[in-house]
Amino acid sequence: MKRLSAVIFSLAIGTAIAGGGHWSYHGETGPQHWGDLKSEYIMCKIGKNQSPVDLSRIVEADLEKLQINYSAGGVSVTNNGHTIKVSYEPGSYIIVDGVKFELKQFHFHAPSEHTIKGKSYPFEAHFVHADKNGNLAVIGVVFKEGKENPVIKKIWANLPEKGEKVKLAHKINAYDLLPEKKKYYRYSGSLTTPPCSEGVRWIVMKEEMELSKEQIEKFRKLMGGDTNRPVQPLNARMIMEMD
Repeated sequence: MKRLSAVIFSLAIGTAIAGGGHWSYHGETGPQHWGDLKSEYIMCKIGKNQSPVDLSRIVEADLEKLQINYSAGGVSVTNNGHTIKVSYEPGSYIIVDGVKFELKQFHFHAPSEHTIKGKSYPFEAHFVHADKNGNLAVIGVVFKEGKENPVIKKIWANLPEKGEKVKLAHKINAYDLLPEKKKYYRYSGSLTTPPCSEGVRWIVMKEEMELSKEQIEKFRKLMGGDTNRPVQPLNARMIMEMD
């Protein structure tokens, strides 16, 4: 189990989200074909607990208040051809199920990957955390179109081209991209990119954030269009909701 967790950790923090493998969001290498591109991607095809999902079939649950301890640690921005990723230095973490998960990076999708009761949003941020054994916990935040987001503005100020990495002028605090109210949905899912490994603790914030139309379009133009995996079947899962 520890070896499997280590593999998932390596893939999620390294190749999967950092851009390894010949997959894309479009055409013959798009989401519907991921499971056929490589044997390592088979879970994209046969997995029963895949992400993202539509956050419906919701049950109220006695979920614990999120313990979030973030400091300014976003130091660099990478364009891996699939997303814009902000790498985080050590020291920021969340506590989930009594376990400490350290924030490794956060990245973006447009439009949103998760939908909430059937509603799609133009943008979503994913904050990827790992515990000492490589198990993953990801916080998802959906964004609606509205006023300019000052944190996104700082990140977008010097966006790298595909395959490039740039250092941020000032460290970013990921906490500033989280909504004020920390109520959330919770379910067990997977990576939303190949190899689609399961066993990921998903926490999706109920409250939305905002960014401007121009900020959304700048990201979409750089990425060449949509960067979201379609929602996957819930199968036997239920979505827990913090009451």
